[in-house]
This record gives sequence, structure tokens and C-alpha cells, in this order.
Amino acid sequence: MTGYLMLALLTLLSGCEPANTEDSIFTDGLVYCSEGSPTSFNPQLVTSGTTIDATTRQIYNRLLDFNRDNYQLEPSLARSWHVTNDGKKITFYLRKDVAFHQTRYFKPTRNLNADDVIFSFERILNKNNPFYRAARGNYPFFRGIKFEQLVEKVERIDDYTIRFILTRPDASFLSNLGAPFAVILSKEYADQLIAQNEPSMLSMLDYLPIGTGPFMYKEYRPNAFIRYQRHDQYWKHPVAIEKLIFNITPNNTGRLTKLLTHECDVISYPIAPQEIRSRDDLQLEEVTSFNVAFLAFNTIRPPFDNPLVRQAVSLAINREAIINAVYFDQAEIAHSLLPTASWAYNEPQTKLPYSIEQAKQLLADAGLEQGFTLDLWAIPVQRAYNPDARKMAKLIRSDLARIGINVNIITYEWSTFLRKLSDGEHQAALVGWSADHPDPDNFFTPLLSCSSARSGSNRSFWCNRNFDQLLAKALSTRNAKQRRDYYLQAQQLISEEFPLLPIAHAKRAQAKTSLVQGNILTPFGGITFADTKKLAGEKQ
Repeated sequence: MTGYLMLALLTLLSGCEPANTEDSIFTDGLVYCSEGSPTSFNPQLVTSGTTIDATTRQIYNRLLDFNRDNYQLEPSLARSWHVTNDGKKITFYLRKDVAFHQTRYFKPTRNLNADDVIFSFERILNKNNPFYRAARGNYPFFRGIKFEQLVEKVERIDDYTIRFILTRPDASFLSNLGAPFAVILSKEYADQLIAQNEPSMLSMLDYLPIGTGPFMYKEYRPNAFIRYQRHDQYWKHPVAIEKLIFNITPNNTGRLTKLLTHECDVISYPIAPQEIRSRDDLQLEEVTSFNVAFLAFNTIRPPFDNPLVRQAVSLAINREAIINAVYFDQAEIAHSLLPTASWAYNEPQTKLPYSIEQAKQLLADAGLEQGFTLDLWAIPVQRAYNPDARKMAKLIRSDLARIGINVNIITYEWSTFLRKLSDGEHQAALVGWSADHPDPDNFFTPLLSCSSARSGSNRSFWCNRNFDQLLAKALSTRNAKQRRDYYLQAQQLISEEFPLLPIAHAKRAQAKTSLVQGNILTPFGGITFADTKKLAGEKQ
């Protein structure tokens, strides 16, 4: 389905409930000011943070989840699981009390069972599945981890037991099933869409969502807002927030203004943290987040097909100045893709210096002593890993001017930016990654493997067979020491080839009014309002 057709259909469907800025959602519900629009309502299809925030923990659940305190796997839709000694068979035992959403476009007749889990992964694995074709097989996270090569089949044992049979052991498999992309869908809803015998309607599985999460989709106006309604039959616990709205406000000053006037109860990526902390009616929530901001060099396009040029640019960028000016010291210089909190992190023996002279010499060695013109792409939205990409780009432009490189700063509307980035139209791009789970493979495979270069999530389009072999060896063993050794070798390859320049590991923050209680931020997989409540007070 084209974007225009999807938008027209969504507008038609939402038209039965006219938008009204005086709706009770603005006075009685909770309003979250988000930084951008989702590109889908199914995180199986995309890796964008705006989609993860709007969908994963609001609309859906996964088989497994992560404990927010110790990062360990814990039950979710699967109440327990068992792994065979050879690591190739994993059996999940499902809960029996999980209800799907009931909306104006779907009314379930049963609770979640094994058929829903099998369907959710079969649409990714089976090219003959009509929903695989509806999405054109575009599942970037799953393609990046070679899911279709890893999973031989998903079999039904009984109504509430399913088993994954793998082609090989994989130490990160369970963590990947807890990632925000591994959501469980309704097969009954899918069958209803097929029964309508209209191929374009199959895409509605991903744009008019049905899940088992704490909130149900109600209405979406692109670039304006998303409305949700509480799922009263939520299996985990009662949800306090009855109505939830994402007020889409890309401008960071605009979000701050709405928070100060209480037009928004919570805002994403707040600026002016000192002012927020100084006010009794506001609170700042921060978590240590597994993330990294980096400069991705498109290694299949000149001049960045030459490692000498990539290294030269890396040496010329003053990352300490970026930490001070962009992150206001709420981040640390990244000496690796892995943050220091990762169990596989290794302190480099020699850290990359800031050296204009070395950078000039490397450019001369590459035959570019006169410099060149660089189109530097900067993400148009705030992310946890990069609160202000345009400001960062301006600092880099000043740095690179000192070695004769003329920088043009390029940006696009968010969905256009992501599409062009996946198509490899950029020379270099300021992007980043927020980890989906704590396993170190989640930094390496999605960002730099050959499979992720083909799927588009590898923004450097770097493909190194030795690197891929190291990742495969690390996944084939459960021995943490052996895995760490393999990842050390992988990090050394990155430091030799310079497919990207790690810049910063940042904290993630949200700001909220003092009437809002409960944790919203999660270390992995975006945000959640399932455990949030809003105290009675002056109408906002």
C-alpha cells in the first residue's frame, strides 16, 4: 500500500471520530509530547525510535521482557521457557489469560494462543505468507540478525506451547525475542483481513494495529497526534491512565513550552534541564541508556570507500567539544560502539586522538590534500543518543574546514530521511543506535554486519567477512569469556577499518509534571505508560 493510500484510509477511518482540541483527553487523560511521527504501527517493519516509542510497549507485548533494574530476561507472554542442552530447541509455555484489543475495526472471539505466536513469526519467515508479501519482506531487524537462516521452523505443541527449532545455537536468540521488534500479533485479525479479499487491506495489520498491550490504538493524524484508549482487559495489571495522546511536536523549544504551560504532561528529550530541575511543578527522569551516537561513512561511495579518508575525518573531529556543546556533559566520549556498562566492553589500549596534523597527512596519503566537498546528513529529530544533530553537524563542519573539507549539512523530513538513508544515498550521516537488549551482539550485527548492509540498517554499508565470522563464533557459544574475546577482536577490526566514528554514549531523559507518577523510561525498547498514573490536580 502506498503512503498516500494508507494516509487516505487512515483519515477516512479516523473521520468517524472527529478530532477536537477541546476533547477530554487534554484535560482528563495524559498528554505526551513526542518528537516525531511513527513510520508504521508495527515495529516488525522498522527500526525508527519514534515507531518503537509509539507502539512496542503501548500496543504490544513480546514473549519475553527485560527487568529494568538488572537487565535480566523475565517472562512476559511466555510464563516460562526451556532450552535444550544443544541450544537448538527452545520451548515456550504461554499464559492463558491474555486478551487482545477490542476496537471499532476488530472484535476478538478468543484469547491469545499458540497460533498467534506462530503467525507473528511465520509472516517474517515464510515468503508465501500473504502478510510477508504485503510488507515486501521488509523486516530490517530480523534480516539484520539473519533470523530466516537461524530459525528452521516454529512448531505448535498444543494451544499454549510452541517450540522454536534453530539451525544452530545462538547465544543472543532469547534476547532478540525480548527486543522491541518481536511483538506478537493477532492471527484472528489477520484472517479477518484476508477474508475481505482486498490485497491492499492486508497492510492494515500494520497501520490499524491490534495487540495485547496496555493501550489500544484509537486515532492517528500524521504529524499531529496519536490517540490511545486504555485496554481494560490488560493481562498484567490494571492500567491507571484511561486516555493517552502522543502530541507530535518536533521542535524541542515547542515541547518545552508546552511542558512549562502544562499543555503536555510529559515531553521527550527535554532541553534546559537546569530550569526543569528548579521548578517544583516539574520533574526530570533520567536512565542510563545503552546507546551510541556515531558518524557513519558510506563505504561504498567515494571518497569514503578509502579507509585513509575515513580515518582522516575521524581524527579531525573534536569529540570532547561535542560532548560539552551538544550534550552539556550528560554523555561520555564513545571509544567503542559498546558502552562501558556492557559486559563485553574493552578499554582500548590506544584511544583515537584529536589531531588536525595527522588528519591532513592521511588526506595527502589518499591523494586528497586539496580536500573535497562533503554532504553531511543530520537526523531531523532528537534521539536519546543525539539531542541536536544539526548543532553537532555545524561543529563538525568547523572541524573539517581546518583540513580543507567543505561540509554541506543535509536533512529531510524524518520518514524521507530514513528511506534515503536505507537506500544509501548519503555520503556520511550523523545517526546512532539505542540498544534493543543488553546482549553486545545487538550493537554489532544490526549496525555493521553484511546482512544488515543488505537490509539497510547498516548505514556504513560496510561488509567484512572476517568481522561476520567473529560475530558468528561469538553467538555459537554460551561461554562469556570466549564471547568477550571474539567481540574484542571485532572491535579491533572496526578501529582498523573506520566504517564509522563512535562519538558519544548519552543518558536518556524525560521531563514531566509533578502530577505524573511512575517510571516511563526503560533501558531498552523505548517508553511505557503502563505503570504510570496522573494525580488529580488543577486541570491542565
